[in-house]
Amino acid sequence: MNHSDTEIIAGLKQGSNWAYKQLYEHHYVPLCKVASTFLSDDFLAQTIVDDLIVNLYEKRESLNISSSLRAYLIRSVRNRCLNHFQLKYETQEVKFSTINTFNHWLLTSLDANDYPLGKLIEKELEQKINESIERLPPECREVFKKSRFEDKKYEEIAEEMNISVNTVKYHIKNALQILRKDLDRYLLSIFMLLG
Repeated sequence: MNHSDTEIIAGLKQGSNWAYKQLYEHHYVPLCKVASTFLSDDFLAQTIVDDLIVNLYEKRESLNISSSLRAYLIRSVRNRCLNHFQLKYETQEVKFSTINTFNHWLLTSLDANDYPLGKLIEKELEQKINESIERLPPECREVFKKSRFEDKKYEEIAEEMNISVNTVKYHIKNALQILRKDLDRYLLSIFMLLG
């Protein structure tokens, strides 16, 4: 943690206007980009970041940040996005394209001039996704690939595989949950690199 972070964190705990101004000036836009990468919705991304900052203010006295401020904020935004997805899972399917969007954002954010390992990280992420897909249970993997890589509708998959549409939906939901858990640690380590 650098000296500037220490001062800002101390100011945040005291409710200092200066500290919250620093938070907005130096972290707001990057945090919105992180949230938007997950959510593909700029307004919702801004809402999540705004809520995070309000929450920081409300819980300022018990604020405990031991990592860099950027890493802490990115981790908090990521967790709020995952919480949003968790709620969304209960009512509708979450598209796997979120990972592809993150992949694209990673490439454009980790410019080779600033982060020489950017392309290596992107390839590693793609490999992790493929490995995670291959570890899915066989029927689940087949359903997932037909849905995501062959763009087949649930009804088509159900007919091809001689299973019900509800079973297809179950496999897709199960695959997304498994993939999210598998990739969770890896994505967190990338976010920590960006902090």
